[in-house]
Amino acid sequence: MVFSFYFSIIVTFICAMLSMSFYTLFERKALGYFQNRKGPNKVGLMGVPQPFADAIKLFSKERMFPKNANMMPFSVSPVFGLLLSLMMWSLFPHCYPSVLNKFGVLVFLIISSLSIYGVMIAGWSSNSKYALLGSLRGVAQTISYEVSMTLILLSPLCVYCCFNMNMFYRMIFSIPVILFYHLFFMWVVSILAETNRTPFDFAEGESELVSGFNTEYSAFQFAILFMAEYASIIVVSMLSVSFFFHSISMFNLTTVLLVTWCMVISFGFIWARGSFPRMRYDKLMSLTWKTFLPMSISVLIIVCPLFTLMI
Repeated sequence: MVFSFYFSIIVTFICAMLSMSFYTLFERKALGYFQNRKGPNKVGLMGVPQPFADAIKLFSKERMFPKNANMMPFSVSPVFGLLLSLMMWSLFPHCYPSVLNKFGVLVFLIISSLSIYGVMIAGWSSNSKYALLGSLRGVAQTISYEVSMTLILLSPLCVYCCFNMNMFYRMIFSIPVILFYHLFFMWVVSILAETNRTPFDFAEGESELVSGFNTEYSAFQFAILFMAEYASIIVVSMLSVSFFFHSISMFNLTTVLLVTWCMVISFGFIWARGSFPRMRYDKLMSLTWKTFLPMSISVLIIVCPLFTLMI
């Protein structure tokens, strides 16, 4: 039993790393075609081994330390971020889950809230003004969207009536949660901010802060930060499918459809990066506090009594 548990976790983490590496290749290819140019196509057949070539390059480079950096937190923060991303992978509901957690949704919210600490520690420990400013932006951004993101998620949970994502397919009602389409679009914007992706990549802000919180990182530490970001994108896409695209009762989605929807949402991250410029920082604050928060509370006020009466 113990062996199968650890074996399941190891297989999950290996699959996470492989999917992350090929997702980076997919992003570079897609952005290339968006910009009317070719993506990576020199390494191997059509550039397919390019992620492995990049990994070898980054992990073989010399590791540089800033002179004034706080070495211990500076070294630990990339690993901390990657560990949190991999922990979220164990929550995704499937036939052979690594961890049977009846409070999976709560664990997801806790881990997603903790992820900002990796960004904050990385920026603070670098002792660089650019890195510190990027980390402070990330913290303020998290405070803004985490509240509305949790309230958006409460409406589907009122339908599911449980926190265990492996039990979402055993529903009482025959109403697809995707009917909350406006909540889904607000959720998409929130997860773009959650993963620090364009147009909400304020923690990096290359045009303003060099590279933001990861300015002072190089070699394999930068690679680990990179891996943590892209692993988070894929797992958040999968969990979004679980929250919003699970139908109820007679309309259960197959694994193929779940994977297809996950690919669609993951492609949306790339599409947003290729289409939108970086949003103004104060505009995001206004969007989350003045639009998303009132709308999510309004929907929750309607949904919660409705499904309580139906039960």
